[in-house]
Amino acid sequence: MPERLQELNNWLANQPELGKYEIAPASADASFRRYFRASFDGKSLIVMDAPPDKEDCGPFIQIGRAMREMGLNVPEILADDLKQGFLLLSDLGKTSYLEQLNQDTVGRLYGDAIGALATLQVCGHNYSEIFPPYDRELLMAEMELFREWFLSRHLGISLTPEQHKVLDQVFDVLVKSALEQPQVCVHRDYHSRNLMVCEQHNPGIIDFQDAVMGPFTYDLVSLLRDCYIEWPREQVEAWALGFQELVLHSGIIKEENDEQFLKWFDLMGIQRHLKAIGIFARLNIRDNKPGYLADIPRTLGYVLDVSSRYPELSELHNLLNTLGVKDRAS
Repeated sequence: MPERLQELNNWLANQPELGKYEIAPASADASFRRYFRASFDGKSLIVMDAPPDKEDCGPFIQIGRAMREMGLNVPEILADDLKQGFLLLSDLGKTSYLEQLNQDTVGRLYGDAIGALATLQVCGHNYSEIFPPYDRELLMAEMELFREWFLSRHLGISLTPEQHKVLDQVFDVLVKSALEQPQVCVHRDYHSRNLMVCEQHNPGIIDFQDAVMGPFTYDLVSLLRDCYIEWPREQVEAWALGFQELVLHSGIIKEENDEQFLKWFDLMGIQRHLKAIGIFARLNIRDNKPGYLADIPRTLGYVLDVSSRYPELSELHNLLNTLGVKDRAS
């Protein structure tokens, strides 16, 4: 047995919540964290293994407790050992949104997810001191992943000075759009792989440790323009405008403006999807996790579609077509 797994089992053996148990992998993660399911007496708990030299469990614990106080369905933290990087959590089940989403279920599942998102945004201000700001520096750093890991390292493209300037100018437009929006608590990975289907108090929400205070359309576009599943544009915009009405009544925004809202939503999506494409490429190159490469064409498709519809993004659209990234990413 690998040493790390032996250490984990030694820790579990001393947890009063568990009797005789069996442990098996529960899910992979796009970070250095691993998850296991410990089964016992017809029940189960989740064990997080987060090597302390690579991951800090502190934010997960602090944010998880805050979200539970907000009334959101996140795992309860039953035991922790920050020195070793082990957490024992309640189990939200084995079924993610991605496994259940289809034309028959999407209305109910997204309805629940949008309701939970509104709760996060309204209640998150009571905990704003624990969430770092989604500021210009962080927004820019995320988009640089696209330039470095996707264009340069994955595709082997050397941009000209003029092409670099195009990206710089577009990144600036996207950051300004993000920062002019109402700022709320942002989960930052609110998508179908991080939402669990639960019979009660749906959805279960996981992978929230990177939450910040940022643009109110960020999580919405993560959900509706998901990197892992795609819906027709007309349906996505209808769902998005329904959310606008919801947050209008909650006071997050002061007036209804469909054009402004959809522009914020669209440009926020470009920022997120450029970041995601860069992360998918980095996971393959740096971390030897090639499975996410299959999601790049869908994610890039969002970027190409939205950038074709806004004059301030036209140079980005033209640059991506000139570089032939769509064909090279497939």
